[in-house]
Amino acid sequence: MPAHILVAGGGIGGLATALALSRQGHRADVFEQAEAFGEIGAGVQLGPNATRRLQQLDLGTELAAIAARPDALVVRSADSGAELARMPLADAMQQRYGAPYFCVHRADLHGLLLAAVRARGNGTLVTAARIHQVETSDDLVCLSSTDARAWEGEAIVGADGLWSLVRRQLDTPSATEPPRVTGHTAWRAMVAQASLPAALRRQQVDVWLGPRLHAVAYPVRRGECLNVVVIAESAPAGDARDWDQGSSIAALKQAMGRSCAGLQALLDAMPDWRAWSLGDRAPITCAADMAHERVALVGDAAHPMVPYLAQGAGMAIEDAVALAEALGGGNASAVPAAFARYAEARWARNAQVQARARRNGEIFHATGPVRWGRDVAMRLLGRRLLDQPWLYGG
Repeated sequence: MPAHILVAGGGIGGLATALALSRQGHRADVFEQAEAFGEIGAGVQLGPNATRRLQQLDLGTELAAIAARPDALVVRSADSGAELARMPLADAMQQRYGAPYFCVHRADLHGLLLAAVRARGNGTLVTAARIHQVETSDDLVCLSSTDARAWEGEAIVGADGLWSLVRRQLDTPSATEPPRVTGHTAWRAMVAQASLPAALRRQQVDVWLGPRLHAVAYPVRRGECLNVVVIAESAPAGDARDWDQGSSIAALKQAMGRSCAGLQALLDAMPDWRAWSLGDRAPITCAADMAHERVALVGDAAHPMVPYLAQGAGMAIEDAVALAEALGGGNASAVPAAFARYAEARWARNAQVQARARRNGEIFHATGPVRWGRDVAMRLLGRRLLDQPWLYGG
């Protein structure tokens, strides 16, 4: 008999996991704490490593229909606007890695996964399920919610994000430790490109690097909208658990100081700004950080990372496919061994991405001589510094 698996969290990682498991014949029930399945209006960059997995889930055609396919990645100085480095994307990434580099609206990707899970008809989607407790035995797991509902299954996958409750079931010292609040704040905005002056529209990924900050802008929704994110080393904005706080251009400017005219014009053109505080955990150190017996973690529940490598969603999608492959068509008795294989196969790669993301943050936000050396290296080496074969080819 196929396994009955409870998936805590109905975001991108949770839905990708449910879809991948259902394709192996398993029942995957998804539990979402919100009143309805949905995602906040932000952008997501999907490297070839992520789009390849989505193609494995038979979502390649649908993904291409909702995505933007940027022409290039261009890195600039936030102070002067001068170009530091450039890497072609589009055809170049497809040819080099066998899969495209896409930019998508997070809600569009979430909707695509949700529709696919519903179409499989192999499991239940439960909303307004704020998980209060997880209990495990040799053969079963039980979830209970704050409104006194309870569900049983033969395994649980924690896809419940940075502040994961399922994580507490792991057999490691760090399982109950809170995540690190980094002190970095991110601001995001999105706008229809048709509403922007022609000079501000773009079909590429632009990155501006400045002292203790950086900004990125890229197209989503087939290029019809532009997503803009600025991350600055400033006091956290409000509750660290709130990913969708109201903010303003005034608060953003106070945090980032002066920037080049081109970047400033783009920021001023955004109609609305939202903010959130960045959090992460130290890179995981062993397979036990990802699974224990009938409990496994995917995405931010296992390995939250700062967004300086644009791989948070990518690693969650990789996890989902790897977990389903490890379990294969095995039944409930096969779960502990399968989860152990999954964790052993995934932990080192996730730790490497976590560590590289932290390192990128230091490089992006560098000051003084380190910043000068970074700019020189980018001008000399360009694409060789920006390309990531170890990541995109994995």
